[in-house]
Amino acid sequence: MLKRFTEDCAERLRGAISEAGGNEVFATGRLDSEGRVVSVSVTARGNKGAVPAVYGLDGDGMPDVLIHNHPGGFLSPSDNDLLIAARAAEDGIGSYIVDNGVSRVYVIAEPVRGKKQVKLKADAIIAQLQEGGAIAKRLPAYEVRASQLDLMRVVIKAFNEDSLAAAEAGTGVGKSFAYLLPALSFAALNSERVVISTATITLQQQLFEKDIPLVNSALAKPVKAVLVKGRGNYLCRRRLGDMLNQRQLDLDFIGAEKDFASIVEWASSTNTGSRSDLPFVPEEALWARVCSDADNCMGMRCYAREDCFVMKLRREAADAGILVVNHHLLFADLAARREGAGYGGTVVLPPYRRVIIDEAHKTEGSATSFFTGQFSSPGIFRQLARLFRRRGAQNGGLLVRLAAFLPAGAGEEDGADWQAETEAVRDAVEELNTQALELCGDSVFRLIPARETLIAERLLPYIEKTRRLLLRFTGKVAALVEAVAGKASEEGPGGGTARDDLIWELRAALRRLQKLCGVCSVFIEYQDHPLEAVWIERRRPGRAGAPYPGGKDWALFNTAPVSIAEQLKEALFQANRTVVCVSATLTVSGSFNYWASRTGIERAKDPEGGAKDVLYGVFPSPFPYERAVLTAVPADAPDPNGRDFQDFVNEAVFRLAEASGGSALALFTSFESLYAAYGSAAPRLQAIGIRCLKQGEDDRSRLLRAFIADESSVLFAADSFWEGVDAPGATLRLVIMCRLPFKSPNDPVFEARSESIEREGGNPFMDLSVPEAVMKLRQGFGRLVRGSGDSGAVVILDSRLLRKRYGSLFLKSLPKTRCCFESLDTVVSRVLF
Repeated sequence: MLKRFTEDCAERLRGAISEAGGNEVFATGRLDSEGRVVSVSVTARGNKGAVPAVYGLDGDGMPDVLIHNHPGGFLSPSDNDLLIAARAAEDGIGSYIVDNGVSRVYVIAEPVRGKKQVKLKADAIIAQLQEGGAIAKRLPAYEVRASQLDLMRVVIKAFNEDSLAAAEAGTGVGKSFAYLLPALSFAALNSERVVISTATITLQQQLFEKDIPLVNSALAKPVKAVLVKGRGNYLCRRRLGDMLNQRQLDLDFIGAEKDFASIVEWASSTNTGSRSDLPFVPEEALWARVCSDADNCMGMRCYAREDCFVMKLRREAADAGILVVNHHLLFADLAARREGAGYGGTVVLPPYRRVIIDEAHKTEGSATSFFTGQFSSPGIFRQLARLFRRRGAQNGGLLVRLAAFLPAGAGEEDGADWQAETEAVRDAVEELNTQALELCGDSVFRLIPARETLIAERLLPYIEKTRRLLLRFTGKVAALVEAVAGKASEEGPGGGTARDDLIWELRAALRRLQKLCGVCSVFIEYQDHPLEAVWIERRRPGRAGAPYPGGKDWALFNTAPVSIAEQLKEALFQANRTVVCVSATLTVSGSFNYWASRTGIERAKDPEGGAKDVLYGVFPSPFPYERAVLTAVPADAPDPNGRDFQDFVNEAVFRLAEASGGSALALFTSFESLYAAYGSAAPRLQAIGIRCLKQGEDDRSRLLRAFIADESSVLFAADSFWEGVDAPGATLRLVIMCRLPFKSPNDPVFEARSESIEREGGNPFMDLSVPEAVMKLRQGFGRLVRGSGDSGAVVILDSRLLRKRYGSLFLKSLPKTRCCFESLDTVVSRVLF
């Protein structure tokens, strides 16, 4: 017995069984290096014959072994014991049965013994980025950066000590190499996978195509790396085949005959099946019909599985030491594991226990986006049309195909008039959409208790009717599907792949509609969901192919968590041994408190229940900001809330861009202000040979290419351009931020979070509005200097920086530069190039 348990641990377990009156007790255990159980945690107590098997993640991940006792002393496992043990074994967890005295042990499944971790040798790794080092020699004009080496020491320590780390690395530090060298070295030494997550495709591609190959070239043992994108980025050959079989009716529905023919031709030659490799941008509605989709995936049952692009990617990822993913994919995987999929097998990603999150300032936003629930009339209409649609005298959809497999006597009632059924749902959804748009006005409508009467009279009856008809419709479809499935079961194997595939697809479509009903339920019971923001927003048709038939406005129904900190704490920071978060903007006035509180990193627990170690560090940019950059605020700028502020912005943008000769990025907090400034300044600037570009006149990537290609141009842009713009050299010498980037107080999630802070006794403005705006301002400021030779001016047209007490928080959070806080005339004279 003592070979399996230490004496102290056996005594603790005996005591727990005694305290439970000799009934069954369920516990989890940890093993030492000799394979003995050295700690136990009792998670459930039962009766003489059964106990719930309760286990999951603690501060150090999953347990090593599951333990329960048989009070009668008969230790042979029951069928349930075997089932639980088999499931746990998939995660490498062992299972023991003991008697009440813990003197005898029956081992159902041996725990998988982890090998001893090989520590990274900090000096040897750091030497590769020092003068003459293996990596340094491979980088042209490389200069040793002390801040980069300091950052690398923190990353190495996080790997060696199974710690969490949050690091702010200024522009030019070289953060990618600072974490890639330790990550690849650790993966090579320990044969352990490391996941690297980024927020942008640009950074993913840079890491995978450029930085990782360079680091691998310097390692004695290169590490296999795989770029993993969400399955919706890949073509599904089976769904493409189904489209070919139903071609005319389906293509009439989405109106994309030419694009479809191009995809069919491309599918015969592509090696990756990746949407990014298409030579054109397909319509969203078309790509949604042919891309890989979790609900529609038939897995090993699919006839196209041998040529499946997603399966090929998974096989590649299964033996990779480095996975490069985006935040959304990472959170999809973490959510599935947290909800019960386990941490030992492949879910969305193969198993891992080490994570690096680059662009970590986006962690909360990306996680919130993933956990947001939505439905809309266009979305419901698409799902209905997939099941049944009528064009002229021709019927199509999955239900029409199902009719061929109906058992005798079925269909009279269960599959009757699908056109009438779908039209009833569509009419209810149309009524709901009309009511929702009236409530929204020109913007959004949030469901709050103060609007209880209005909501009860003008919204809930329409949502309840929509949900009721959707549930009736899905119930009839489900009954029909199960009738066909029952017939298939009676016939036994060999009944037909086409029928089985169809049943699978119909069940997937039903799951989607039932999920929409779930979001409807949150709206109906909104007062029972105080930790969720629940709102409706008006959406307007954009480019051709807008999702609503006829190009009309439509309502988008949303739910989102008020706080994501608890989910991140459990699924990310507590579940993994090492998590390193890196960004150029994680602090406010030098403090990590805001970011740490929003992400839950400080709440993570270690295996003993104490706070998990978090390593913090700020690593300043090596660029000479004090010499190269001027930060200016016109002291005579009117109050941003005054009537004359926009006129001031219009004139200031023109005069500053004229003085700089272009090479300017003008950043706005609203499109209304952007359009007004563009309309005023652009004609005058273009008259003197300065080209003006405006967000919205082309897609983002082409707009940026045009801006970078013309050194004298001015780009007028809003929200998404405050970060991710990389225009080094003479292309960008002036950044104008027209207003402090406070989030709109009418933003539903922001509003709900403000209310939550207020309920807890905090100050929503200082605890949420200001920190969030500071981080965004820092992102905008960071657009100017992208290389050691860059120089120029950052002009902020918001005089609250000088007049309000909180203005000092913004200024202290920016790099030290030369400053000019005088009149606009003086500021203009100082930015002359």
